[in-house]
Amino acid sequence: MLSTPQPSTVSLAGCLREVHHLALNVKDLQVARHFYGTVLGLHELTGAEVPETLKAEVEAGKIANFKTPDGTIIDLFWEPELSPPDSDPKQQFTRMNHFAFDIAPELFDRAVEVLHHYNVLIDHGPVSRPTGRGIYFYDPDGFMLEIRCNRQP
Repeated sequence: MLSTPQPSTVSLAGCLREVHHLALNVKDLQVARHFYGTVLGLHELTGAEVPETLKAEVEAGKIANFKTPDGTIIDLFWEPELSPPDSDPKQQFTRMNHFAFDIAPELFDRAVEVLHHYNVLIDHGPVSRPTGRGIYFYDPDGFMLEIRCNRQP
């Protein structure tokens, strides 16, 4: 029988500042680079921008790094033998459901058009909620992503 953890006064509350980076395994690094760099328009780190600890792997073509507008880094790790447990990306195969990119409300429809232009597999949406709008879609390796915006005032 599992025991319920007891409340503790020891925690990291107030210590964590932000997401430092996300690291994703990808089967085809060039396809993933095109998706994150061209389709989503994220800035790919090059030269001195690449973290020192990853320079050798980036130079060897094993890792690519992208920076979101808020500064979060997305590391793509090339794993050529990678295959999800199910060929249907709608069958979730990790404990992570999705991660979301925020966009200004006036640019949301353009984002949807870009996804359609590149024939990106849409899971569902656009959806409208009291809090805003969102569209859920898959990257080339089956990770679900969302582009979302807050409700316009």
